[in-house]
Amino acid sequence: MTTVDSFKGRLVLLLAHIAGMIDMVALPVWVGAALIGQYQFSPQQAGGMVTLYLLGAVVASVFFASRFTRFSARLFSSVGYAIAFLAFLGLTQTRDFGMMAVLHAVAGLAAGTALSFTHGTIGRSPNPHRLFAIVGLGLCVSAIFFLGGSQEVIPKTAGTGLFVMFGAIMALASIACAFGFPQTAALKGAEAEKPQPLSKATWLVIVGVILMALNQALVFSFVERIGADRGYGDKVTVVLIALGFVNLLSPILAGLLQGRLSASSVTVAGPLLQAFLSCLLIFVGTFTSYALATTFFIAVMIFTHTFAFGLLARLDPSGRAVAATAATLMIGAAIGPVLGGVLVQQVGYSALAVVVLVAGVIASTLFARASK
Repeated sequence: MTTVDSFKGRLVLLLAHIAGMIDMVALPVWVGAALIGQYQFSPQQAGGMVTLYLLGAVVASVFFASRFTRFSARLFSSVGYAIAFLAFLGLTQTRDFGMMAVLHAVAGLAAGTALSFTHGTIGRSPNPHRLFAIVGLGLCVSAIFFLGGSQEVIPKTAGTGLFVMFGAIMALASIACAFGFPQTAALKGAEAEKPQPLSKATWLVIVGVILMALNQALVFSFVERIGADRGYGDKVTVVLIALGFVNLLSPILAGLLQGRLSASSVTVAGPLLQAFLSCLLIFVGTFTSYALATTFFIAVMIFTHTFAFGLLARLDPSGRAVAATAATLMIGAAIGPVLGGVLVQQVGYSALAVVVLVAGVIASTLFARASK
């Protein structure tokens, strides 16, 4: 039996986390380089398709989070990623907007199901904060290769190469989950019989994470387009690769600083720093400001969310709150691309920064109230 604190168990959870969260690092090339640049969809259409994927993940996560303890995590994670693989395989065979939209939704539902059981299992581990930092590091490492490789593959394959890469990642995760998904200790006492309702503090943290995910998706979906529109050319690829390397430090620091920084202080500061970087990226029109803001933008979210994940695991020992991680991240992330597409098309990039600033202040306030 594979346990959650064994090397094999952690490796499987790492692979499953990478597959389920790959959209969080792929947004710029998914929306900008592939769907807009190669498939020639409008920003609104491209953002809408990715939103369908994310909404599918949200629906699956919301449904299964409250039922996390009732089903086989190994079965649902392996089958979920297998279905996602088939959906991405189908996306390589069509360029029709309607069919692509349906396949995006199917892939999101399947991946979101698998990710819910992955995160719920991580939340039931002996040290959820540390394990989430470990799988976050794995995602950051994969992002370096993914973003660098996709920038080469997408133009050469007229966009279909992106979905081949997605499919390969889902297939690997499905196989890993089928043969090695770890088991956690059984729930005891009242939680085993009838889980208690989530506390007010838990809900405040969840909404705060949703707003941070919204802000990330709003800006990060259009980072590649902003750079291209400003004439930065190949420098954008260099910045995205640098972003991957900087992201490596974020989960490492989050793990090392677990006992030195309080979750309350990190979560309150995170949304404000995220808003600052958004304004720097959009309102200061130099390559230096663009490169600096883009390079550190995702790292802020990774670092902050690691502390928020650990906090949620403590607030809800059953694992239901963290099983809904896909929903808490992707509700905001699902709204981000399509809302961003509308804002960019109707107003311009400046509207993104205004929305992020307002949402960031609200998120910071919610985190502060959750800590009282």
